Amino acid sequence: MLDHLITGATVADGTGAPAFRADVGIRAGRIAAVAAPGTLREEAHSSQDATGLVLAPGFVDPHTHYDAQLFWDPYATPSLEHGVTTVSGGNCGFTLAPLHPDRPQDADYTRRMMSKVEGMSLVALEEGAPWNWHSFGEYLDALEGRTAVNAGFMVGHCALRRHVMGPDAVGGRPSPQQMDEMVRLLHDAMSAGAWGLSTTQSSTHSDGDGAPVASRHAEPEELLALSRAVGEHEGTQLEAIVAGCLDRFSDDEVELLVRMTAAAGRPLNWNVLSIDAAVPERVPRQLVPSERARAAGGRIVALTMPILTPMNMSLGTFCALNLLPGWGEILGLPVPERIARLREPAVREEMLRRADSEEAGVFRRLVKFDRYVIGDTYSAANEGLTGRVVRDIAAERGQDPFACLVEICANDELRTVLWPMPTDNDPDSWELRRRTWEHEDVLLGGSDAGAHLDRMCGAPYTTRFLGDCLRGRKLVGLERAVQMLTDEPARLFGLRDRGRIAEGAHADLVLFDPERIDAGPATLVHDLPGDSPRLDSRATGLVGVWVNGTEAVRDDRLTGAVAGTLLRSGRDTETVSTR
Repeated sequence: MLDHLITGATVADGTGAPAFRADVGIRAGRIAAVAAPGTLREEAHSSQDATGLVLAPGFVDPHTHYDAQLFWDPYATPSLEHGVTTVSGGNCGFTLAPLHPDRPQDADYTRRMMSKVEGMSLVALEEGAPWNWHSFGEYLDALEGRTAVNAGFMVGHCALRRHVMGPDAVGGRPSPQQMDEMVRLLHDAMSAGAWGLSTTQSSTHSDGDGAPVASRHAEPEELLALSRAVGEHEGTQLEAIVAGCLDRFSDDEVELLVRMTAAAGRPLNWNVLSIDAAVPERVPRQLVPSERARAAGGRIVALTMPILTPMNMSLGTFCALNLLPGWGEILGLPVPERIARLREPAVREEMLRRADSEEAGVFRRLVKFDRYVIGDTYSAANEGLTGRVVRDIAAERGQDPFACLVEICANDELRTVLWPMPTDNDPDSWELRRRTWEHEDVLLGGSDAGAHLDRMCGAPYTTRFLGDCLRGRKLVGLERAVQMLTDEPARLFGLRDRGRIAEGAHADLVLFDPERIDAGPATLVHDLPGDSPRLDSRATGLVGVWVNGTEAVRDDRLTGAVAGTLLRSGRDTETVSTR
C-alpha cells in the first residue's frame, strides 16, 4: 500500500524535459510510482488531487549557514517554507567543529567569530546550541535525527586551524607536525561524513576581535595539502572564497583556485557572481578560473542569485558600510560619539571622498545615499518615513542626502534600518543574467540562509524566482527553472537519488500553484533565542512539501514533521568527476 498518492499533477521532473501529467505514489520515504493519470491501482493511506498544480523535486540550496540555527530551528526557516528540502552548510571556511577538548575558550572564540563574520546573533549562538561536541563527527551526531530538512556540511578551514594551532591560527604558519595534524583532522571529518573543505581568504572576513580569520593566513601549500586530502574521500567537494569573488580575481587567486580543484580532482564552488549590465566585463573575467580549471583537469563553479537580494544597512551595527576605507574608524565608535562625529560636515565630506575613491572598490556603490529607502524606525521624529526614499526626504528638507540620512538615524540612536535601492534592476542586467545562467559552470544559489539574519533574507529565492519565471519576466520556462533549482545543484554535490522525480528516488517533493507561487516581502521578527531579530519572508502558493516522503509543509505552513536526513559524504553523496 502506498503511504500517499498525488493524482493529476503536472510533473516537472528536474531533468529539464517537458512537463507531463502523472500520478505519483510515495512509499517508505521514496517515490514508488510515476504513472499516467488514473492508471495507478494500488491503494493509498491518503491521496490528494493535484489537477492544475505543478509537482517538482525538492529544491536544493547549495550555500547556507544553518550550522547553528538547526539546533533551535530544525525547520531551517524560512528555507523549508519556500520548498528547500536539502541544504549545504559549513561554507566560507566557518564551522562550529572541530573544537579542541582542552580549550573551552575556543567555543567562545568561534561564537564571537560567527557573530561578526556571518551576522549571527551572539545570544542565539550562546543559548540555542548545546556546544557538546569536540570532533566534527560528534557535531554531525548532535544534529542526527533532529532536522526537518536534509542537511550536509563542509568542514571549515578556520576550525581546523584553530584546533591545531590555538590562538596562533591567526597570524601564524603551521609547523610540519601541525600541518600533518590538520590533514589528519580533515580526514577524520570526511570519514565521519563531512562533504569536504571550505575556506576563505576574503579581505572582508574578520573574527570577533577584528583580526583576519585564521584561514586568511594560510599559504598556498597548506591549501593544496588539504585539497589533496579531500580527493581521497568519496563524494567530497571544495568551496572557497577569495577577495576577488567580489569583483575581480587576481592572477594569483586564479592560479590558487585552479590548483586546488586540480589537486583534489573535485569540483570547487565559490560565492557569489554578481551580474550588472553597467559592468559587462565582470562576468567573463569572473569565469576565467572556470575556463582554466577545465584545461587543468578541475572544475570551478560560480554561484549566482536569480533574484535581487538587497542587504540592509545601518549606522548602528556592523555592516558593509564598515568596510569602506576609513568608515570603520567612525562607525566603530560608541554611539553618542559616533553621532557627534557623523554630524560634523568635515567628517562626512572626508568619509564620502574616501568612499568614492578607487580604494573603495566594489563598495563604492553603497554611498548612493539618495537611493536609500528608510526601513524600520524607532522614534516619533521619524514617524511616517518608513518606505520613503532619502532623496525625496532630503529635497523636502533642503539637505544633502547623506546629511539627511545621518539626522534620521541619529533620531533613532542609529537603530534605523536602511535599504539601498538596487542599481542592477534594469532590463539589460536581467538579460545578461539569463545568458549567464546558460554557462555550464554557473549555478543558481548563494542565499547565505542562516547568516546575516537581520541584514538580508536570501532564502526565498526559490519561490520568488519561480513566480518571476511563470508570471513576471519569464526569462526561462518552467521546466528549466525547476531543473536549475533541483537537479543541477544535486548533480554538483553528487547527491544520491535526489534532485529528480523518478521511481526509486527519495520523495523530496514540492507541490505548488503556478498562478500563485511567490515570496512575500522581508519583515523583521524577533523569534531567535534571546528574542534576537531576523528577517523572515512568507511563501504563497506552496500547496505541499515532502521531505523523505513526510509532509513538512501544507498550504504555506509547517506541519511540525521532522523527517530530514543528515547527509554524509560517501553514503549519501557520490564522487563527481571534474573531467
